[in-house]
Amino acid sequence: MKRLSFHNLKLRNKFLILYLCAVFIPILLTNLFFYQVITKRVYEQKMEDVTLTFKQIQSDFSQVVDEAVGSTTVLYTDVRLYDYLDREYARLADYIAVYDQYLRGLLNKYGPIYHSVYAITLYSDNPTLSYSGGVNNLTDEVKQSDWYQELNRSRYSIPLFIRTPYDGGDTFSVIRLLNYYKAYDKWEKILKIDLNMDTIRHIFSNVTFPGYIYLLDDSGRIQYSTDPGVDWHSGEIIFSSRQLSPDMIVLTESLNNRNYFQNWKIVGVIQEAVLLDEVRKSGRFIFYMAAANLLIPTFIIVLISRSLHARLALIVQYIRKVKNQQFDTIDRHEEYRDEIGEITREFNRMTRQINKLINEVYVASIQKKDLELKKKQAQLNALQSQINPHFIFNALETIRMRSMIKDEAETAEMIANLARILKKSFIWGRDWVTLQEEMDLILSFLEIQQYRFEQQLNYEVDVHPSAYPCLIPNMILLPFVENACLHGIKPSKQGGTIWIKVQVVSGWLQVGIEDNGVGIAPDKLNQIKQSLMADEEMGESVGIKNVFMRLNMHYGQQFNLDIHSQVGQGTAVHLSIPARG
Repeated sequence: MKRLSFHNLKLRNKFLILYLCAVFIPILLTNLFFYQVITKRVYEQKMEDVTLTFKQIQSDFSQVVDEAVGSTTVLYTDVRLYDYLDREYARLADYIAVYDQYLRGLLNKYGPIYHSVYAITLYSDNPTLSYSGGVNNLTDEVKQSDWYQELNRSRYSIPLFIRTPYDGGDTFSVIRLLNYYKAYDKWEKILKIDLNMDTIRHIFSNVTFPGYIYLLDDSGRIQYSTDPGVDWHSGEIIFSSRQLSPDMIVLTESLNNRNYFQNWKIVGVIQEAVLLDEVRKSGRFIFYMAAANLLIPTFIIVLISRSLHARLALIVQYIRKVKNQQFDTIDRHEEYRDEIGEITREFNRMTRQINKLINEVYVASIQKKDLELKKKQAQLNALQSQINPHFIFNALETIRMRSMIKDEAETAEMIANLARILKKSFIWGRDWVTLQEEMDLILSFLEIQQYRFEQQLNYEVDVHPSAYPCLIPNMILLPFVENACLHGIKPSKQGGTIWIKVQVVSGWLQVGIEDNGVGIAPDKLNQIKQSLMADEEMGESVGIKNVFMRLNMHYGQQFNLDIHSQVGQGTAVHLSIPARG
């Protein structure tokens, strides 16, 4: 029975046990427990306090507006007020007597009762009234104001709550059209109660609410805010257009329980970090708990590391000997099955192998490299002794000139085409040519083939002028034209035609080479396509395979080569490559 030892465990398992038992589980569970409990309790308590404060703000604001609305309700049904405002006074003294007797006390009555009421103003277009002391003339200027336009659009008995300008600033007003008694409708009468802005500011600036308050109208525009970064006086800022950070908490209280608010709402915005500020203060306590949890893991780490240190130090000592060309093997600890034991065995195997390579393989490798260099030098010497291509060009030029002297112009032209093709094939080191150069070579080839087959071969070439300057790999199209002549048209008894069309479309050079020859059998076509994608020798389709390999080398995956054929109808090759100038 084998003895249980830490040395027999895989190093990965050791570190996993060490991490889980000594570090991860104790610290994670402890810290998560305390952090979650504290965070949850503080967050819930803070949210409850903030929600209550926010609801209190909404309630206090509603109460202020309700007081003003209640005042308008009393005045809205006061028949004497209608009578006094609708009456036509023959003398100013008559109006003053009525004002002193009733109107003065009425206008000054609600200020002492409700601190939220700042001023009560009556508007009328009765020309016999004296407009002073809270009674104003309904002038054209007043009729052009926003609050009058809004009141004029509704014309309901429901009070209108709206923000209005007052004494160089802004206030909120409750405005009501006095139209309760139809008998008193000779003159237009409007009641306007302005709220005390100090009272509203005091309500919204509640120190126990740790955020900003926004009062929104029915269109979502900010009509009042405690946020100093918002210019709410313009009344044109839409709350939804403001960019709030993701850690913001948004509270909303609707004011729809009163019909005169018309979908107004109060929105509170709080930064979540403010609510969790007390959690940060508890960080020291959590830190102390985490430090205590580290003592036990540290003790376990020390115990396990002692099983690793001695053997690793021994391996390092023998590695240093290898640096000094001392290839000694480690005889101890090789029997253990953990990673250190495996390293020990591999180290011993490596030292033996290095010693063998130095004594045997290295010397043999030098001799083999020397033979290969001599062989390649011999091949270079053989290449240098080949026939000079200029001799062939000079001989062909002599034959062409003799043919011209003998009035054999067609033969001379064929020799010139052949010379151009041979000269093109002998040019090394030039990977890219223009399409113009490639087409000149193809036309020379087609003229030679037409000279050979006479009326059996016809060809049509259609190249758009914008394609001529494009650069393409050298001799990338000629193999397809050659296959069309030799394998498509030549075996056909009726002969045939080759069509070549080149154009530039959306930055791609598109080439089409078609013939109406004998075509390719389906199994043969599949074999050709499979050979293009396979890493194998070129075989019979050396030209097409060469073209495909060069396309892949120059363009990678940015090209498309399609070959379609039907037996007895012909073959079509379509090539698309990037158009490069």
